[in-house]
Amino acid sequence: MPELRIFLVQCRMSISTKTGDFGETSFANGERVSKDDIRIETYGTLDELNSIIGVTLTFVYDEWARAILTRIQNDLFTLGAELASLSPKTEELKLQLPKVTPQHVIDLERDIADLEEKLPVQKTFILPNGTPASCFLHYTRTVCRRSERLTVAISRHFHVNPQVLRYLNRVSDLLYLLARWANKEVKEQQPIYKYFEKK
Repeated sequence: MPELRIFLVQCRMSISTKTGDFGETSFANGERVSKDDIRIETYGTLDELNSIIGVTLTFVYDEWARAILTRIQNDLFTLGAELASLSPKTEELKLQLPKVTPQHVIDLERDIADLEEKLPVQKTFILPNGTPASCFLHYTRTVCRRSERLTVAISRHFHVNPQVLRYLNRVSDLLYLLARWANKEVKEQQPIYKYFEKK
């Protein structure tokens, strides 16, 4: 992907470009947009999600779970590249940026199936609580859901690769299961939602 390599090389400049001082930023294709553009908001939220996963990894010690989360971090860069290329100008320039594929979704579904085998059947609602790892995994899940909502909003105006929405939907499911698993691994009592519990 020579275009992507050129873009990455061009990005190796001072972090302070001073080109965003008036509330605008650029896409990979050179298009200038306002920083409150829904596309910027969406892949900014993906960046937020990726960063929180990084924090979460400081509390996760199991190599299997760490590998899953690290793979998701890499995939989120791919999602960001796709959303940053949603413009007619990208098609004109014929930029070849990374894309989310069905295999990305299949990998997540495999992980979900593996986790469901490790966990007891859930029979009630649970609270986003427990170990630090579990709490942060619940936090990442909520940010992932926000990313999904924003991507749906984008899809009303641009053609979004359907695999992107499938991916985000599966990731949030996977993060939820990982949060349950993080409590089970240390035999933490899973906090259960209690409807109008008497004091």
